[in-house]
Amino acid sequence: MRATLRTRRWAGAAGLLLGAALAAGCAPEPAVTASPSPTPTVTVAPPTVEERAAVIVGGMSVSEQAASIVMGHIASTDPSALNAYMTQGLGGFLLMGANIPATDAELPALTAALAVDPELPPLIAIDEEGGSVTRLNDDTLPGADVLKSLPTADTTAAFAARAELLVRAGVTVNFGTVADISADPGSFIHGRALGTEPAGAAERVAAATEAQEMLVASTLKHFPGHGAAPGDSHRGIPSSALTLDAWRQADAVPFTAGIDAGARLLMFGHLAYPAIDPAPASLSASWHDIARAELGFDGVAVTDDLGMLASSGDSAYADPVANAVAAVAAGNDLVLTVFGSTAETAGSLAAGIAAAVEAGALPAERLEEAALRVMTLRLQLS
Repeated sequence: MRATLRTRRWAGAAGLLLGAALAAGCAPEPAVTASPSPTPTVTVAPPTVEERAAVIVGGMSVSEQAASIVMGHIASTDPSALNAYMTQGLGGFLLMGANIPATDAELPALTAALAVDPELPPLIAIDEEGGSVTRLNDDTLPGADVLKSLPTADTTAAFAARAELLVRAGVTVNFGTVADISADPGSFIHGRALGTEPAGAAERVAAATEAQEMLVASTLKHFPGHGAAPGDSHRGIPSSALTLDAWRQADAVPFTAGIDAGARLLMFGHLAYPAIDPAPASLSASWHDIARAELGFDGVAVTDDLGMLASSGDSAYADPVANAVAAVAAGNDLVLTVFGSTAETAGSLAAGIAAAVEAGALPAERLEEAALRVMTLRLQLS
């Protein structure tokens, strides 16, 4: 209670003490101030790589999306020429022997020039298998011709060291894991395959994949298997008589192992398995469905070089632009052009893909899906 006590003159000390006691008893209680409720802290999670990729791709025109799913190549070691080539907005570049300077110490400047936008570099790929397919001057590590007869740990060590060489060179994607099987020394692919039978090949393919994926994106090739399709896909369209069930028991095994080990790319070969689809696997929706629905692959599907297909001698595949459109329609996310590629080739493929979308011959959703997968991988590697 808040009150004012009037002072009274009491006679003697007793009166003064009584007044003091009354004053104390009637003093107000201290006010209680309520503490403000704490403001809840709201944590906003940063966007995921997939969300960032969706925003970038969603802001692209059809032409830009089409260019972003083309991996090109020109024969040059001139950084300025390579930079100018990549201003087309291409999603990637494949380094071949003609792109490798005299010393590997010069290579980082060249690969850096391929990134028109350093914040969003393209996929920079190479065929660094080791052995007979070696691009880097400093790669003296063993290839499949040696590794297939050594313990699996040797494959791990070789591909881990190889991935380190690629990182130093500025390479982000290796088309270097041959998941084919061949027991025939006379086969085109025998010296490059990591095994002569399914189980041994699968162990080494998984080991190579796990070792590389720590540093670069690895690629399994040549799906669904070059070993079962005799011949050289650089000179024709090799064919296999395997049925789907027979394929599952043999040639599928190393690819499944590599997918389970985390390979982020799967290269589709120009290989025909008529029992499944008369078209080459690179242009086959059936083989893409098998890879995704049956084997569980969820990464970037890339064609083998479309220049090889156009020069196969089969007139049905003589038109590179038609091949590129068919490849995307079948399920490829990235189309590769190397053999016979000029400064204009990649742009013509991109223009043809965009025109097919505009004409309704290629679903816009399919192009967007492909561009999203490629963009997601680019952001992961950047």
